[in-house]
Amino acid sequence: MSGSKPDILWAPHHVDRFVVCDSELSLYHIDSAVSSELKAGSLRLSEETTATLLSINSDTPYMKCVAWYPKYDPECLLAVGQANGRVVLTSLGQDHNSKSKDLIGKEFVPKHARQCNTLAWNPLDSNWLAAGLDKHRADFSVLIWDISSKYAPETAVATEKVRLSAGDPEAGLVVTKPLYELGQNDACLSLCWLPRDQKLLLAGMHRNLAIFDLRNTSQKIFVNTKAVQGVTVDPYFHDRVASFYEGQVAIWDLRKFEKPVLTLTEQPKPLTKVAWCPTRTGLLATLTRDSNIIRLYDMQHTPTPIGDETEPTIIERSVQPCENYIASFAWHPTSQNRMVVVTPNRTMSDFTVFERISLAWSPVTSLMWACGRHLYECTEEGKASSLEKDIATKMRLRALSRYGLDTEQVWRNHLLAGNEDPQLKSLWYTLHYILCFTQYTEDMDQKLTGNKGPLVYAGIKSIVKSSLGTTENLRHSRSGSDRQADIIQYLSEERSLALQLCGWIKKGTDLDVEPFLNSLEQEGDWERAAAVALFNLDIRRAIQILNKGASSGKGDLNLNVVAMALSGYTDEKNSLWREMCSTLRLQLNNPYLCAMFAFLTSESGSYDGVLYENNVAVRDRVAFACKFLNDAQLNRFIEKLTNEMKDAGNLEGILLTGLTKDGVDLMESYVDRTGDVQTASYCMLQGSPSDVLKDERVQYWIENYRNLLDAWRFWHKRAEFDIHRSKLDPSSKPLAQVFVSCNFCGKSISYSCSAIPHQGRGFSQYGVSGSPTKSKVTSCPGCRKPLPRCALCLINMGTPASSCPG
Repeated sequence: MSGSKPDILWAPHHVDRFVVCDSELSLYHIDSAVSSELKAGSLRLSEETTATLLSINSDTPYMKCVAWYPKYDPECLLAVGQANGRVVLTSLGQDHNSKSKDLIGKEFVPKHARQCNTLAWNPLDSNWLAAGLDKHRADFSVLIWDISSKYAPETAVATEKVRLSAGDPEAGLVVTKPLYELGQNDACLSLCWLPRDQKLLLAGMHRNLAIFDLRNTSQKIFVNTKAVQGVTVDPYFHDRVASFYEGQVAIWDLRKFEKPVLTLTEQPKPLTKVAWCPTRTGLLATLTRDSNIIRLYDMQHTPTPIGDETEPTIIERSVQPCENYIASFAWHPTSQNRMVVVTPNRTMSDFTVFERISLAWSPVTSLMWACGRHLYECTEEGKASSLEKDIATKMRLRALSRYGLDTEQVWRNHLLAGNEDPQLKSLWYTLHYILCFTQYTEDMDQKLTGNKGPLVYAGIKSIVKSSLGTTENLRHSRSGSDRQADIIQYLSEERSLALQLCGWIKKGTDLDVEPFLNSLEQEGDWERAAAVALFNLDIRRAIQILNKGASSGKGDLNLNVVAMALSGYTDEKNSLWREMCSTLRLQLNNPYLCAMFAFLTSESGSYDGVLYENNVAVRDRVAFACKFLNDAQLNRFIEKLTNEMKDAGNLEGILLTGLTKDGVDLMESYVDRTGDVQTASYCMLQGSPSDVLKDERVQYWIENYRNLLDAWRFWHKRAEFDIHRSKLDPSSKPLAQVFVSCNFCGKSISYSCSAIPHQGRGFSQYGVSGSPTKSKVTSCPGCRKPLPRCALCLINMGTPASSCPG
């Protein structure tokens, strides 16, 4: 309106109506666009909405400001402030209500003519209308009118009566006596009623913001500032007010009105409007002159100011509702984050500000995100298998099952993890064998130079290196074959230890694999059992296992075919049997069956078909290599396989690296790949008292797992983990403390339990040099008052209070 620029007002009680006001008042009805074609007289606001013109009122020229009556009845009553200072009540549309007829056309005239800058209806007492006018040296600038007033002096009526209504000529009643007059010899640029009290009016005067209390108009609360334009109260926080001056916005807290609590970023152009969002807490929109950008300031999380230097934090955004310059905008009263903007040529646009999407992970892996008033939650499906679940979910479920805490039968920890991950199974069996054979290898520890722990902790890679030059060559033939062929096997004490760590044989000098074969048969792992039997040169036992597996309910009937093929073994290189077995091997899906035929058709010392069958367990390939490769070949194979395991982060490689620095490197790759700090922590703790626990990476995994348990509120599980850790790593146990405080002055006296010697009633205080100096503590060092007998015993003797004789 000012400068002929249009403004927008939403109807207070009709969410589908708004008025555009410049030189005239135009009432529009907003509706959903049901089709792409526009109805006659409709305007396109957006892809979803259109606006239809309902009525036009051009009876109030020289409009400077407009305010819509806040109550439902009369529904289309508006107050119009004019350039001469008059305030006129007018209406849009036909309203046959008698109350409306009495009000329409009524004028409120100040004593001296000057521009009316702003209007504000009292939200509670809706008969009160506040008007802010320009300065006049002999008049007031803030006038509060009572629209129900019948006062109209006859002398004024005769000269000031104006008929603005086309109806009854007597409708143009002029009122010249305001209910209240405020702000003498000053100018009022903006007004708003304070929602917390209907008698309080906030006015932006020429050089200050003033709060007028209508119960005592002679006094006012004011603060000097230039930011006096566009005062508006946050609808969700009634003590927060925004105002502006040129390109700067000031945010005020009425409880601390001395200065702004926040000054928003200064804009290069003067501001024309600021408005709080009525559907969203703490969201302020600002518009500058000749701009198509609306800036949004999110103060939803602004804390209450504490101290003079506290600066609240805000989030600033910019939106562009249209391409042309924006003359004004108005938030929709109920639709969230929705506004209508109008350009200087009355082009309108319906626009929704999309909320920033905030994401949050809960400690139990639920994903929450908020958008506007909607809160969404995403959780993992309960039907998902263990392998498909997120690692955090897996670790949480494993913690509930006490995973990693079974120290009696360490191998059982893989069962507590769900028995679905072969790498975890291999890891815990490896740790089980390491702990079982620790005592057995005490006599061999000195063979590995530089290792302070048992040899088995160093892994098979180090064990086989220590066996160089001690290996014996033995020639054996395959048992159960009609034609015998000598096969070279290698034997040493270190290789036997490697076979024990692989689980093929038990500790001792006995090389019998029968117990291992029986355990595999009980698990129904027929193919693996047959392969291990064959790798130990017992073809007859392998055939027996295959036949037994084929006859079992869960076995594969094709095992009979494989058993039949094995029974015809011959070592002739050009035999039909070798040709058929080579063809059959390519058709087999089971890696152990493929490895069996690769072994039977290989030349002595060349077993790549077995060693590099990646689907065969690492421990079985390593055990095979320890039996059939010479020292040079074995070291090359173990070195290559170790590097592959480290790069892949494969837990089966712990068998090779042991709980050493290489093992930590491998575990680092595993954690990087999976995020499983739980397994990494429990595994590395088994290396106590090795130096691996001093590695920063290991300490990082342990602390992260403890933090995870705390985040899940598994306080007892965290305590169990700490107890388990202190048993395996005594250095992690915190030092006990005794805390004593004076009962009079409250100062604390704390000494380490381990630093309090039992020296009768004398207390040794250790100086910087560490030499004790005897001094008997009898009083508080702070207030010098005597301490009770129990406290003296506790301090001087280190005696627990519960056992103090006093």
